[in-house]
Amino acid sequence: MGMLRSDTPPPPPVVPKMSAHEVSVFYGDKEAIKNVSLDIAKNRVTALIGPSGCGKSTFLRSLNRMNELIDGARVVGRILLDETEVYGKGVDAVDVRRRVGMVFQKSNPFPKSVFDNVAFGMRIAGEKDKQRLAQRVEESLRGAALWDEVKDRLEESALSLSGGQQQRLCIARALAVQPEVVLMDEPASALDPIATARIEELIRELRERYTIVIVTHSMQQAARVSDYTAFFYLGELVEFGETEQIFTRPGETRTEEYITGRFG
Repeated sequence: MGMLRSDTPPPPPVVPKMSAHEVSVFYGDKEAIKNVSLDIAKNRVTALIGPSGCGKSTFLRSLNRMNELIDGARVVGRILLDETEVYGKGVDAVDVRRRVGMVFQKSNPFPKSVFDNVAFGMRIAGEKDKQRLAQRVEESLRGAALWDEVKDRLEESALSLSGGQQQRLCIARALAVQPEVVLMDEPASALDPIATARIEELIRELRERYTIVIVTHSMQQAARVSDYTAFFYLGELVEFGETEQIFTRPGETRTEEYITGRFG
């Protein structure tokens, strides 16, 4: 232990919010994810990187049972959300998806007003109190750094917003049902650099209240926003660690080759 300087405080213990234990995902006979074990730290941003088709999005969707919506998909292994077995007997997939929200690559606002987009999940859950709805809509839009831009446009169609605003609206919609974890599948890939910077800034702010997992094809983005990085290749988790270590001192040749742009 002589390497550690005694005056350096130890890092705070990292509490896993979710953990995958030997998870494999199949589409029919094809194994898309092979035996992945990974802890997702609470109130941190974990980035999943790797070339296209390497299983990042498949793994992301397995965390909140979105894969179940695809014919022939099945998940083997265990995924825990705190103490809940995500795929356990009697566990309600709808409840899992409320606790583990999702933001997709392409912003997908409903053809409704800005207000109704954000209130959508609460109404489905049975909330009818107008005051509570209004309060949560405002909180969620503030949480997604969008309130000041849309507070006078709440009754306008969400489709009238710019692309970057629509994506932040989708983040607000995910936050409105008060999730514990937010999954983001390449949330800025369709956006221009300025809108992308806004989303990245937002991700850094949100981790104070949420646990975030982001799939990104941009290594620069992973380096900027995440605390931990997992490198996937051909369905396998090649390497996982603190982002700084993965990007500056990768332990695996394949990680180094991908990060330095030699393949992928």
